[in-house]
Formats: sequence, structure tokens, C-alpha cells
Amino acid sequence: MGLAKRIIPCLDVKDGETVKGINFVSLRSAGDPVELGKVYSEAGADELVFLDITASFEGRKTFTEMVGRVAREINIPFTVGGGVNELADVERLLYAGADKVSMNSAALRHPELIAQTASRFGSQVCVVAIDARLDDDGWHCYTKGGRNRTERGLFEWAHEAQERGAGEILFTSMNHDGTKNGYANEALARLAGELSIPVIASGGAGCKEHFRDAFTLGHADAALAASVFHFGEIPVPELKQYLHNEGINVRL
Repeated sequence: MGLAKRIIPCLDVKDGETVKGINFVSLRSAGDPVELGKVYSEAGADELVFLDITASFEGRKTFTEMVGRVAREINIPFTVGGGVNELADVERLLYAGADKVSMNSAALRHPELIAQTASRFGSQVCVVAIDARLDDDGWHCYTKGGRNRTERGLFEWAHEAQERGAGEILFTSMNHDGTKNGYANEALARLAGELSIPVIASGGAGCKEHFRDAFTLGHADAALAASVFHFGEIPVPELKQYLHNEGINVRL
């Protein structure tokens, strides 16, 4: 059966509240991150991701205090990202209660941060998040919460992140984000086939079948989603039972 596939709710946090948008814009409130984290932990989610989505853009640090409050309420692995620019930021978040730290814009600007984090804390702590969009000239990485296009290609950057010591790749397709039309399974399958570290699918979940497809067609190791969980459209236990019935190895 291999390793169990993971279901990961994602809390995108802005100004202290959980928000969700479409294609990285049109944000609406989805509730208190501490309460949501507790609900997901109790519902059987495998992990929780907490992203301070405007931290990099606004040039400030993630809400360390809120990270601590969430960490005290959950008993599942906890990944935190947003505004991680140096090793001291990684250390601060780990001490606040994070199990893993996600880096995106800073990793592209300073790739050596990946190696520094892996060397100091272990590769398992270092999650490299990649926001990429399929443009006319291929998949390109974006920074600053999807605002700035870079010249880095999705696949070559994922390879470099792995070589520098990343423990996981969190790939969000900006084309699919919030659309509820399914994940970018073709790109996911290529990443999963070319990399030796786990790939987390993000962007596009709208129904239970989309999660199944991310695992069967996209060969993802984990599937992350936000709005379908936050607004009660797909309860986590129901989703896991469905996947189990479809022959996918999940923890029930």
C-alpha cells in the first residue's frame, strides 16, 4: 500500500482571521484560525498548514503568538509559513510550536536558506512552497503571494529545492486555486515522477473525486485544501472514508 496519503487543511491567515479567495484574490473570511485548527485536529486531519498570506508582501513576521495558540490546541503535525526570511524566523516558529516551516519567496531569493534550515533542523522541517502559474510560455514560479512573476520554472526550481535539502514540496497551482475544478494533476504527476521527496497538491479541490484524482492521477503524497473544509462542504472524516472506499491508503 505504501505510505498513507495525507489530508491537510490549510489556514490562510490575514489580519488574524482565516480567509479564502479565488486565484489568490477576492478574499473572504472563513473564521478564527485557533478554533478551526482545533476542529480539524479533532476531525482526523493528518496535518495542518498555517500561512500568513500577506507576511511576505507586507514585509513583516508571521504572528508568532497566534502560532503558539494554534499549536496548543492541536495534536497533529503543524506547518507554518509566511514572512520566513532567515534562519532566525525558522527558529522562532519552531519554538512557538510549529513542526515544519514553509518558505516560498525567501527560498527563491536566497536558496541557501533551504540548506541552512535542513542543516540546522533537519530536512523534515523544511517545506518549500511553490506558487506557480501555467503561462503561455510554461509553468513559472511567483512570489509575494502570487504578485510577482519570476523567471524560475516550476520543475527546475523544485529540483533545486530538493537538492538543497527541502523535505517536501508544497505546489500550489495559481490557475486552479479556489476554482474547485480539480488539482493540476498533469504537473503534479511530473513533479512526483521526477522528485524523490513528497509532493503536496494544493489549489483546486471542489469535491471528493478531486482528492482521489490528485492521488491516483497526480501521484501526490498529500492533498491540501481550504474552502471546502472551512465552509463545511467536505467533512474530513467523510472524505477519508470515501478515499478508503476508493482503495486509497489513508489513516481512518
